[in-house]
Amino acid sequence: MQTASTRAKVRKKTKTMLKRLTTDPELKKFCILLAVFLVAYFLPVEAPRFRGAVLESLAMLHSYAREHVLLCLVPAFFIAGAISVFVSQASVMKYFGPQTNKILSYSVASVSGTILAVCSCTVLPLFAGIYMRGAGIGPAIAFLYSGPAINVLAIILTARVLGFEMGLARAVGAVLFAYIAGLIMHLLFRKEEREKLEAADMFSAEEYKEARPLWKTAVYFALMVGILVFANWANPKTDRGL
Repeated sequence: MQTASTRAKVRKKTKTMLKRLTTDPELKKFCILLAVFLVAYFLPVEAPRFRGAVLESLAMLHSYAREHVLLCLVPAFFIAGAISVFVSQASVMKYFGPQTNKILSYSVASVSGTILAVCSCTVLPLFAGIYMRGAGIGPAIAFLYSGPAINVLAIILTARVLGFEMGLARAVGAVLFAYIAGLIMHLLFRKEEREKLEAADMFSAEEYKEARPLWKTAVYFALMVGILVFANWANPKTDRGL
C-alpha cells in the first residue's frame, strides 16, 4: 500500500510540475534559456567536422541570398503581386474558380507551370496570388505541385541527363499527380470550398467582366516571365546541349 501511495504521489507531483511548466510563462522562458545554454555549452566547436559544416552552411546561405533570392524569389513576388492587382478576379474565377468545370480548371492549372521555369520556392508566391484572387484550393494545389516539376527547363534537363523516356515520364507524372493532389485537397477542404462558392455566387455577372483586353494581360505576364527566365541566363559551361 505504501508503494502504491508513493507512486500516486510521484505521479501527482509530476502532473503538477508539467502543468506549471505549460502554464507559467516565466518558467517557460527559464526552460528555453536553459536549453539554449546547454546547447551552447556542449557545442563541439573544436571538431574539424563541425567547423566545416558551419562554414559550408554559411556559404550555402550566402549563395542562396545572392543568387536564388534576387534572381528567383524577387521576380516571383512581383509576378504574384501582379496577379493580385493586374489580373481581374473574373479571369481567375473563370479558369480556377470553385464553380469551374473540374476537367478545365485542373488541366489549365497542371500545365501552367510549363512556361514559368519556377522552382519549389518561387512557385509559392504565385500559388498564393491565384488562391487569394479566388482560385479553388484544388486547382491552386495542382498548380503548386506541377509548377516546379513540369517547367520546360526541368523537363529538358531531365531528358538530357536521364533520357527522353524519363523526361516524358516526368512530364506525364507531374500532370497526373497534380490532378491527384488537387482532388485530395479539394476533398479535405470541401467545407471551405462550399463557402468560397457561395461567396462567388454573390457577385453579379457585371462584376466578372474583364477590366482590360486579354492581350494586354498576356503581354504583361510575358514580360514578367521573361524577366524571371532571363535573369538567370548565362553562358553554358559546355558546348553541348540546349
